[in-house]
Amino acid sequence: MIDLTVNEKQLRRTVERAKERGIVIPTFEQMKDPEKIPQKIKEKLKDVGLWDVNPLNLFRITWKNEPKSKGGLYDGVNFLELPSELTGVKARIIALVGKWFPTGAHKVGATFGCLVPRLVTGQFDPTTQKAVWPSTGNYCRGGAYNAQLLGCESIAILPEGMSKERFEWLKSVAGEVIATPGSESNVKEIFDKTWELRRTRDNVVIFNQFEELGNHLWHYEVTGHAMEEVVKEVAGPQDKFFGVTLTSGSAGTLGCGDYMKDVYPGSKIAVGEALQCPTLLMNGFGAHRIEGIGDKHVPWIHNVKNTDMVIAVDDADSMAMIRLFNEPIGKEFLKEQGVPDEVVEKLHLMGISSAANVIMAIKMAKYYELTEKDIILTVFTDSMELYRSRIKELEEEFGPYTKVQAAVDFEKHIMGLSVDWMKELTYYDKKAIHNLKYYTWIEQQGKDIEELNAQWYDAENYWGSVHKMAPLIDEKIKAFNEMTGVLDNL
Repeated sequence: MIDLTVNEKQLRRTVERAKERGIVIPTFEQMKDPEKIPQKIKEKLKDVGLWDVNPLNLFRITWKNEPKSKGGLYDGVNFLELPSELTGVKARIIALVGKWFPTGAHKVGATFGCLVPRLVTGQFDPTTQKAVWPSTGNYCRGGAYNAQLLGCESIAILPEGMSKERFEWLKSVAGEVIATPGSESNVKEIFDKTWELRRTRDNVVIFNQFEELGNHLWHYEVTGHAMEEVVKEVAGPQDKFFGVTLTSGSAGTLGCGDYMKDVYPGSKIAVGEALQCPTLLMNGFGAHRIEGIGDKHVPWIHNVKNTDMVIAVDDADSMAMIRLFNEPIGKEFLKEQGVPDEVVEKLHLMGISSAANVIMAIKMAKYYELTEKDIILTVFTDSMELYRSRIKELEEEFGPYTKVQAAVDFEKHIMGLSVDWMKELTYYDKKAIHNLKYYTWIEQQGKDIEELNAQWYDAENYWGSVHKMAPLIDEKIKAFNEMTGVLDNL
């Protein structure tokens, strides 16, 4: 569970740090509903840029930011519906847009859910300790950013093969950046580095996204509610919410699928991974190009028993899709196919793993023969702002983009998507995946076997207890803000 035990001595130091830095911490309730944010905070946000390293941007950790680079406040949930002219299926595929979070990715929410409970209980001391953020991409960016906003020092860890945009930006917010061998699929190397830091440094606290239940909780509570609002907004009287499709990564975002199942019993959760590293589908291994998802293990925070399907995505499909959607010739080709101009001009909101999420949704729609009355939700975790160098690399590798190539990519990598490399999970399929946690988390990472069994044999109580913790954390946040008095003095 998420430990809310209070360390009074360290909490006093944390309160003083917050006073010095002018830090006010938002509640989960305010992130779900920004209407509940104090007006004095909103007034000050009018002069703050979306990516500014300013504690006020903690109040922009929400799906409801106005899509503006500076001075925006709040509107409804940011989402984009992809028309059938683009997807080739009748089902309504709708994606929440993560571009309009600070840092341009929703991982600032996940890292908030991990760090803040420890700050407001005094379990993490920002005056003496450093927060370590092991990641395959956006999580360490979000963690380093939030650490800056919350007056904490940080160490970011990510594979050396990630895009140069990530490394360049990280240098501006993280106290230290460590590159580990490999790329997206090299999670074990990241874990090994965290153990090295534990052994060699006394002042580090590891916030491992793959095991931090606060990651799962934030998405259950905030992303889940955002998805529910979108369904209520767009669904007609005869429409049906069918399910969510999400690549695994840390498995944190899958928490929103748990929420949607609570609200819409019978809906489905599909988890995705790269076909080039089919760990869940085939106990496999390998390397791939879908940045932002890690594999060769099952995350501790993946509620496997609540997952209905595994879908492997060929990374060639994802890379072809982002090039088609972002090259000028590709965009013109899409318009010729009847894709509305306003949709084409927003496709840059979809990063590489976001493209994989959409591919999953298309495959799910084809597999279940869904109609125009069925709604599938997914997430654009980040945008192409973090991958421009990848487009340039594709041009260097394959040459200038042409209309012929655009036609090939559209027909082969979108319209030609099939129902291969998909698996509906039986009870024992799910248990087989769950059991893979043993090798990573019990043997290598020192987790407790009783908790592993509780996740499966007492799943409803285990995960249900986690899902009930947001109000308890909010109480701690409110008490912390009262102790600092910063809000009263704004």
